[in-house]
Amino acid sequence: MRIWSLHPKYLDTKGLTAVWRETLLAKHVLEGKTKGYIHHPQLNRFRSCEEPLMAINYYLSEVYKEAVARGYHYDSSKFEISKNPPQIKVTSGQLAFERTHLLNKLEKRDPVKWDLLNSILSFEPHPLFYVIEGDIEPFEVIS
Repeated sequence: MRIWSLHPKYLDTKGLTAVWRETLLAKHVLEGKTKGYIHHPQLNRFRSCEEPLMAINYYLSEVYKEAVARGYHYDSSKFEISKNPPQIKVTSGQLAFERTHLLNKLEKRDPVKWDLLNSILSFEPHPLFYVIEGDIEPFEVIS
């Protein structure tokens, strides 16, 4: 499961679709509707905020907005509109790690997108997140 801290505008088609599906799965986990992935470390940052479901719904709404802007047809009934969601911190090190991770994926599967993004030194976070200084987040699995 990868729930990117990066703004969804940086994702290619496959990445945007994957984060949509994986975040829907995460939402089901937070709602107690599935027995799988309940201990996935990426969910800790949602669980640690005051309103986890509001946060995950807001995350999905921003992915949905990006999909609509690209002309894709995602199902808006899969999430609830969240007004004033709690923001979640993300470290600068995590964003840098995700930038590199995404660029490595794009270099192979979408060289045109890679070429557009490779010169951007710092990616914006998803609007749910605010950036603090720090290393890679503890939830990140580095192989």
